[in-house]
Amino acid sequence: MKILVIGGSGVIGFKIVEHFIKLQRDVEFTYLTNKPRFFKGHCLNITQKKSTIELITKVNPDVVIHATALTNVDLCETNNELAHSINVNGTENVIEGCKVVGSKMIYISTSFVFDGKKEQYFEEDQASPATYYGVTKFKAEQLVIKSGLSYLILRTDQPYCWIENWQHTNSVLRVLHTLQSGNNLKEITNWHNTPTYVPDFVSVTKKLIDDDMFGIFHVTGPDFVSRYQMSLKVAEVFGLNKKMIEPVTSDTLNLVAKRVNVNLNNKKVVKKTGMQIKNLRNGLMKMLEDRIT
Repeated sequence: MKILVIGGSGVIGFKIVEHFIKLQRDVEFTYLTNKPRFFKGHCLNITQKKSTIELITKVNPDVVIHATALTNVDLCETNNELAHSINVNGTENVIEGCKVVGSKMIYISTSFVFDGKKEQYFEEDQASPATYYGVTKFKAEQLVIKSGLSYLILRTDQPYCWIENWQHTNSVLRVLHTLQSGNNLKEITNWHNTPTYVPDFVSVTKKLIDDDMFGIFHVTGPDFVSRYQMSLKVAEVFGLNKKMIEPVTSDTLNLVAKRVNVNLNNKKVVKKTGMQIKNLRNGLMKMLEDRIT
């Protein structure tokens, strides 16, 4: 089985490529500006339709994992054209390439396709995005579903892990960096997420591919916690001073896009794969262990 990861330099895409290379799987990847150290990398801008289709045709993969997107929620809100060109048109170009060679399409999506008005969200719930970022991701999901391709849509939330130096940070690393630098941290009490340990996301993705699963899955951790609660847990596990964390509410921030509290229920993927995604404490403990070793 040959796998092509679109967006192999991003956090999730990079971890997927790294994982499959360690397993000696046949995997190739694309990047835009930051080329990972691996071989079999291709520079690609997915907004360019012709080159996207040509590359997918040349690689001729059995599975395409589409892991690239414009994820800056506020930028998506202020630059709708850019967000649409990458997240919607770019996905459509990838789909067209997959159609040429008959690849299975795996699309990495987000909790932002929901508006946070329900206590929990399941895979069959109707999407109702509250931000333009969410709108573009939902539109891309619909393109995948209507493509006629075999597909997986994997929604996730607040991914965290150690990263490479060119990659965007995450909430856990931001807490670590701030507290370890001796600075106080203001953290939000009224934003809640389901933090997801990226190596577990990758392992579950592999299982879904190997078992030839189909459809939509919520691939997230089991905890629904506020950013403030998460930062306290980070401080506890890494032995940092919790008193340096100040609880604040989101109305103290000047944000463009609305943040909503979405609790993605992950029971379907746990049942289908038989795999557990670590809770926040255990994910952080694994990060600590990996740093020490």
